[in-house]
Amino acid sequence: MKAQSPAPTRSAAAAPVLLRETIGSIAVLTLNRPQARNSLSEAMLAELSLELETVARDERIRAVVLAANGPAFSAGHDLKELTAHRADADGGRGYTRQLMERCSAVMLSLLRLPQPVVAAVEATATAAGCQLVATCDLAVASATAKFATPGVHIGLFCSTPMVALSRNVPRKQAMEMLLTGDMISAEDAYRIGLVNRVVKAGRAREEALELARKIGAKSAAVVKLGKEAFYQQLGMNIADAYAYASEIMVKNMMARDAGEGISAFVEKRQPRWEDR
Repeated sequence: MKAQSPAPTRSAAAAPVLLRETIGSIAVLTLNRPQARNSLSEAMLAELSLELETVARDERIRAVVLAANGPAFSAGHDLKELTAHRADADGGRGYTRQLMERCSAVMLSLLRLPQPVVAAVEATATAAGCQLVATCDLAVASATAKFATPGVHIGLFCSTPMVALSRNVPRKQAMEMLLTGDMISAEDAYRIGLVNRVVKAGRAREEALELARKIGAKSAAVVKLGKEAFYQQLGMNIADAYAYASEIMVKNMMARDAGEGISAFVEKRQPRWEDR
């Protein structure tokens, strides 16, 4: 009788590119392509898009932590995927446009997500990986983390990462990163405003979770309203921004949780949120 071959084991290549974990009211999304430095492949972008859609509909989730496995948070776009289409009839123009549009859609989904997103960066975040960190609402970095927009080194200016970077850090610091491609430390990232805080190596995920829990303890309805208003007013001139924010304040003041929060403050007790 012929011996049966052992059942095939799941290869690293077949592992999920994105992991989802729920810790209380926090969704933890973990980039899981360590062998490819968590590059934002087609598959990774597709999974991120689907998971963000799921999270957006889940009212039980009050905040999101975005983390990564392996030696890099994310090295940006998968250059092997991009260059593989050089042989296309159009030289890869159509494929590149499609991929850039898909990546931009994911970044916009993060901004439009009702729940705040906290990046937990333990390692290097470069190019579109740095863009991903800059796009998250908040970011916690390990002391060993590093950041760069290094496309200029290979003749590919980091134009799409520039959009998020230039909305996070002062103009001259953004231009220096983009024009030199130099790697900056976690401390420098903190100094220029790319990350909110720097923690001991190995602590970024736990610190990000703690920050997410603190946000999750607030009224989800108020946080959602405030996050949306924050990004809306950024694109307005100052007069329009004040007019818009005034209307948001009126809307917020009429909300049930605002009444409860004010009453709790006056009565010196903890508020009881109903998320409305």
